[in-house]
Amino acid sequence: YAVYVLYSLKDRQFYIGYTTNFESSMVEHAQVRTISTACRIPFVPIFCEYYFAKEDAMRRELYFKSSDAERTLNLM
Repeated sequence: YAVYVLYSLKDRQFYIGYTTNFESSMVEHAQVRTISTACRIPFVPIFCEYYFAKEDAMRRELYFKSSDAERTLNLM
């Protein structure tokens, strides 16, 4: 499982997600096949972490979506 952070060059906001296939997810975002990000392309990937367990990836995704992580993401 991969947890990733994308930066939208259009609205200058972050998109945080998790997936089993990071490369495939990047293609889907770039080809506007993801409704939640279609109006925000183009994206630049800034961070990706891999986990063996889905629960660990989901926990990390929730952390990145929290207000505590916003400062960390801005530093990246």
